[in-house]
Amino acid sequence: MRVEIGARTDMGRVRNNNEDSYRVVPALNLFVISDGMGGEAHGEVASAMAVEIVATHCLEAANNASAPSFAEPQPELSEKTNRLASAVQLANRRNHEAALSNPRQCGMGATVLAAWLDPARRALNLVHVGDSRAYLLRAGTLQQLTQDHSLVAEQVRRGILTPQQADTSTMQSVLLRALGTQAEVEVDTDEQLLIDGDALLLCTDGLTRMVTDPEIASTLLTYPAAQAAADRLVDLANEYGGEDNVTLVVLRIALGADGWLARLRRWL
Repeated sequence: MRVEIGARTDMGRVRNNNEDSYRVVPALNLFVISDGMGGEAHGEVASAMAVEIVATHCLEAANNASAPSFAEPQPELSEKTNRLASAVQLANRRNHEAALSNPRQCGMGATVLAAWLDPARRALNLVHVGDSRAYLLRAGTLQQLTQDHSLVAEQVRRGILTPQQADTSTMQSVLLRALGTQAEVEVDTDEQLLIDGDALLLCTDGLTRMVTDPEIASTLLTYPAAQAAADRLVDLANEYGGEDNVTLVVLRIALGADGWLARLRRWL
């Protein structure tokens, strides 16, 4: 598996600081983004803690299979997905403890979205808390892999709001789940098999509030280089107002000569 990586974070055009953080660990094919909340420097602290703790925990586990776990292993999930869930639980605990021990950081929290690619299984292992999103672009079709843990998203799922009403709601920033706000957090997990030519997008809501899904898909299709696509998506968010920090990672997947598309071509 070959992975082309494009990544960028930007303060946007309205905010005075950047509360987003991200971490790319190419040696592990591990990618983590986080959107902090809490005002002043608190969101920056929460998001930076989140990405560093998740990355460090996974690096330690990669070097030591007996490293302690902070989540109950789920037998139906892969080792990497279980380890990601453990990392997020640890990040939640550390964020919560920091908020309790420092009155100035009271109320801080963060989203987290982590993707760990597994070349052996040709798989994506995904965990998330909050409203940062993962998308898969396959054969020209964009699919959202995550569900937002936000008030308006839940109201849409229950039929209380239409998607159009949700897009203009003043409650878009209200999260139902975030790191650090409670002693325990529920973590969503997902696993996807990858095929040759897939593209993955991890992003904070500074992108998705400004740029529509069709525009995201069009940009990923128009800009084949991962970094060029990442740069263009950030530029679009800013052109449309840049109302929030925006952070994203674009991944383009090539399975190599042994991929199923290559095998198919050999038979044609």
